[in-house]
This record gives sequence, structure tokens and C-alpha cells, in this order.
Amino acid sequence: MTVLIVEDEKSLSHEIEIFLTKQGYNCDVAFNAKSGVDKASSNGYDFILLDIGLPDGNGFDVLTQVKSNGVESSIIILTARGEVDDKILGLQSGADDYLAKPFSLPELFARMQAITRRKHGLKNTVIKIYDFDMDVNNRTVSHNSNLINLTKKEFDLLYYMTLNKNRVLTRLQLTEHIWGDVIDDDNESNYIDVHIKNLRKKLSTQANAEFIETVRGLGYRVNMQ
Repeated sequence: MTVLIVEDEKSLSHEIEIFLTKQGYNCDVAFNAKSGVDKASSNGYDFILLDIGLPDGNGFDVLTQVKSNGVESSIIILTARGEVDDKILGLQSGADDYLAKPFSLPELFARMQAITRRKHGLKNTVIKIYDFDMDVNNRTVSHNSNLINLTKKEFDLLYYMTLNKNRVLTRLQLTEHIWGDVIDDDNESNYIDVHIKNLRKKLSTQANAEFIETVRGLGYRVNMQ
């Protein structure tokens, strides 16, 4: 999943980037309001972490602008301000959560996971996919308690498709959300196909994996009807 960190305090933005990268996220960074709006409006980020006190503008204005541009990213406001009025303004402007500085990175991660579960209608951190159990916190997939050895990318693909169950995802969408950018090299254009093939093969050693469907000419989907 992809994250845009809009934070002018470079040491903090770098710290957040390192931490979230270790959790499996692909991160971009913007150090001012203009760059934040430009990146948020042109890329399909899953999350935007938005500081309010930016050098060239107010984070609330950034929030309003990206929402008016049709950005559907989940947004968490990060700010040293802790006043109730600021929290209300941020939430009323379309933010999904509000985290006052200083904050712990594990708390930030927990809030991001909670937003993801809420947004996709998940009640807990273990997702049932037919005969398989996906543990989001531990990043594992098992069948009858037998762990399946998935790579990071294979897990990320299955997780992202499961969050968007029954929805066809193009190779471009999967590439952007799993790798964080578009693979331009024609020799690498089958990256997604190879990873899907390997994912199916590993799951099929335990049970039927036909729920990962190929939609010819379009992409892939996890069918959970």
C-alpha cells in the first residue's frame, strides 16, 4: 500500500518513512503544501499523512483542496496542535483521524490499520478467505494452521486484492499500489502476472485457489461472492 507523507520536518518525515517501509508500505514524501497537493492529486495513495503547519500554506487548505480534486485517500492529520477546535475542523474537512505530536509510530500504524479495517468493512485483523486465514498484523497466510511461505510482494498482492474483493484491478493499479510506481521496462511488464502465478501455485498446495480470477484483457480480482 502507498503513503504520502506531507511533513516539512525532514527528520520526522524520514523517521515515519523508515518505519512504515518496514511495515510493508511504499512511501513518498512532500515537504510543502504545493508539492503535497500535486502528488496527492496525481497519485492514488492509500494514505496521506498531513502536517498542518507547512511552510507555504495551511494543512487544512491542502486537505480541502485534495478533497475537492476527488482524492479518495485516507487522511490522518499530524500536528503539534491539540486544540479541540482544530480536531473538529480537520475531521469536518474530510480527515479520517487526527494525531497530535509527539506521537508513537506504533500508534500511527495501529490507527492506519484501524482505518483500513473500517474502510473495507473488516471486523478484526484476521481475514477469512475461504479455507485460508490472512493475519494482517503478522503478515501471514495459513490453511488449517499450516503457514504458507509467501514473499512480501505475494502477501501484499493478496491483501490488496482481498481488500478490494470482487473488484477488477488492472495490472497498472496493482503495480502502483504494490511497487509504489509504474514499471516502464517492457522486460518487466509481466511482473504482476508472474507474482499472481506464484501466489496461486503456493496457495494451491493447500486448497483451491480459483478465487483469484484472471479477467481477460483487464486484470485480476479476488472473487468472494
